[in-house]
Amino acid sequence: MSEYIAVGLASVLALGISAQWLAWRTKLPAILLLLGFGILAGPVTGLLDPDKLMGDLLTPFVSISVAIILFEGGLSLKMSEFKKIGGTVIKLITIGVLVTWTLSSLAALYILDLGLELSVLFGAILIVTGPTVIVPLLRQVRPTEKAGSVVKWEGIVNDPIGAMMAVLVFEIMLTGGFDNISGKAGLTIVTTIVDGTFFGALGAAIMYFTLKKHWIPDYLQNPVTLMVVVAVFVTSNKLQHESGLMAVTIMGIILANQKSARIKHIIEFKENLQVLLISTLFILLASRLDSASFEYFNWSSALFMGVLIIFIRPISIFLSTIGSNLSFKEKTFVAWMAPRGIVAAAISAVFALRLEQEGYAEASQLVPYTFIVIIVTVTIYGLTASPVARLLKVAKPDPNGVIILGAHNWARKIALILKEMGFKVLLADSNWDNVSTARKSGIDTYYGNILSEYAADEIDLEGIGKMLSLTPNDEVNSLASIHFSEIFSNSHVFQLSPSSTSTNKGVESGDSLGGRTLFSQEMNFEKISKLIDSGAEIKKMQITSNFTFEQYQKKYGDNAFPLFSISSSDKIEPFSLINPPSPQAGDTIIALFTEDADSENSSYIEPDPNLSH
Repeated sequence: MSEYIAVGLASVLALGISAQWLAWRTKLPAILLLLGFGILAGPVTGLLDPDKLMGDLLTPFVSISVAIILFEGGLSLKMSEFKKIGGTVIKLITIGVLVTWTLSSLAALYILDLGLELSVLFGAILIVTGPTVIVPLLRQVRPTEKAGSVVKWEGIVNDPIGAMMAVLVFEIMLTGGFDNISGKAGLTIVTTIVDGTFFGALGAAIMYFTLKKHWIPDYLQNPVTLMVVVAVFVTSNKLQHESGLMAVTIMGIILANQKSARIKHIIEFKENLQVLLISTLFILLASRLDSASFEYFNWSSALFMGVLIIFIRPISIFLSTIGSNLSFKEKTFVAWMAPRGIVAAAISAVFALRLEQEGYAEASQLVPYTFIVIIVTVTIYGLTASPVARLLKVAKPDPNGVIILGAHNWARKIALILKEMGFKVLLADSNWDNVSTARKSGIDTYYGNILSEYAADEIDLEGIGKMLSLTPNDEVNSLASIHFSEIFSNSHVFQLSPSSTSTNKGVESGDSLGGRTLFSQEMNFEKISKLIDSGAEIKKMQITSNFTFEQYQKKYGDNAFPLFSISSSDKIEPFSLINPPSPQAGDTIIALFTEDADSENSSYIEPDPNLSH
């Protein structure tokens, strides 16, 4: 038995992470692949049986995992965003919730024939839209700030509200149904809000003071945070069922918006943990379906999904956003973003089980219908969100620009060529003479210390997706690379190889520096500066079917050093020590040509008079 459990858990992890990696490679929504892998492993092949694998631990594991995911979601909610969209969000979580609940319940009653009580419960479950799906989709779509913030806030805040409404209906069903509604129903809502708010604030206060007073060593801060989150969730839930989700969400929001205690490393840890938990949960819950569940994929469920997506969601959004500062196109995009995720799956599974125990045999329909909603909404919204955003012109363009640290003479030459090719370029330097010269050349600049705590708020990184650290200071290059890797990811952060006089002789790869090593190991600041001083020029050259990159290398050899490859689709790829680009016909190379290079085939860029030393 122990061997079966070990193999089963390993399979869940392998399937989950494989689906995430495949989603990254194919640009498909990760949740869609996770559901597919789970269904294949469960009802299709029978290789995985979550109930046998985890037994009684399955439900508490799912509940605690959802709590951690919602806490991480709360950490991403900034009050600076709320000040701009607060009125819209409040309407969405009040008017929007009531409209969605009412119309979804009616659709379930008359289309799915679930009966009044189960229909109202199902409508409450469908209130949730879920950060587990929305946040990755927003990262993929990159909508405008207002539209993206509204969708994110709605998705995260609606989860505990949907859970609270589901608890309300569940309590009514257990106390005699809608014919015997008493004041206890209203008390349930009040108790849930009070308990959730109190324990969320208490948990945030505990973490704030322990971090502020340095009572916890760095290596224990993440484990202690995890412990407090679980404790807050369990304690709040013990006193009032499902109030724990609200508690951990509030705890996350409070911690995210305080200014004194540093929580950046906690956020990073929770983001990584979230990926693992989402992967595991979807594999477990999808594989828990049985073959009989596929019988629910019929014309009735298809009609219900059509009504939910085409009518209910748009009606809810357009009624909720009357008088808001959202444009019609932004409202339309928000109306086309309501995928359901792990919270809906978890809530339906928990309540279906408890209702079946109380004698509601029809409650077994909740889980398959919920998974139909999840599968269909994730598929439709996941595959169409990006095209719809582009059609509505609410998607930001791909960030093809670069920020270059160091505004010295040859960094300015690189910046000018990239700018003339149509790319957004920002030069950053703390040397006023360098910045002033760059500005005279028409290059956008930032004057100041790029590593200061104010720089991130002052620099406009809109449209910028890569960082090149070209300063003569190896330490600054490494620190800047570490800093910007949190913004652009490690694969889009580059720095020069250390100088020959660097005290860090053990550095051999960009990974240990902080960023990917630019150009080659020997092409450090000293080498490039000496080549420029001896008359070398930075030029661009077109690669064609008649003049391939291999022919370029053969012709120029050591007399030309490739710096960047610009693809025919206008993507900048710096040449790096590890995994350099392979230019194809139609691409353009920007290279450093020495005086000895025969550059007849190069397209010469006339030097700007302001680029003198």
